[in-house]
Amino acid sequence: LEVGRHLAAVRGAQLEWREADAEALPFADGEFDTVMSCLGVMFAPHHQTAADELLRVCRSGGTIGLLNWTPQGFIGRMFATMKPYAPPPPPGAQPPPLWGDPEHVHELLGDGVTDLVARRETVRVDRFTKPSEFREFFKALYGPTVAVYRSIAEDPERVAALDRDLDALAAEHTADGVMEWEYLLLTAHRRG
Repeated sequence: LEVGRHLAAVRGAQLEWREADAEALPFADGEFDTVMSCLGVMFAPHHQTAADELLRVCRSGGTIGLLNWTPQGFIGRMFATMKPYAPPPPPGAQPPPLWGDPEHVHELLGDGVTDLVARRETVRVDRFTKPSEFREFFKALYGPTVAVYRSIAEDPERVAALDRDLDALAAEHTADGVMEWEYLLLTAHRRG
């Protein structure tokens, strides 16, 4: 949040930053014209509860916009690669990349929305010149990856195995120094 506040100030954007629980948003019913999440709500463990909150705080006729990694895209595959190394999720938790499956999101939002449009897009990533650069960056800075490595830190063999698995995944998804990461862009209107 501090980085976001700083960047907003530098760019002259006037924003109110609030930390909140996606499964219990501190806002009134129908408070917003637009409710959106860019790679955020997908990390709430209980998908239906989080989806219900998105709907609750959006006014009738308002717009809901979601951008989430797909299960079959690179980041979704990274989650699948890390799963055997990760501690068990909390009871009832669902995998974050399911939010990148249009059928799953449609089921979550149900008849609470109309005009649902979902399309798959990719973001081009040319930041990493070799797989180990990707791994080290995510190992140090990407919350889910940091957490998995932290959970196995006392087991050097498992750390080395996960290093190898992530390097192999990155190599498989890199062509000429470029990675394509698939995401789902979904928009809908809150039923009135």
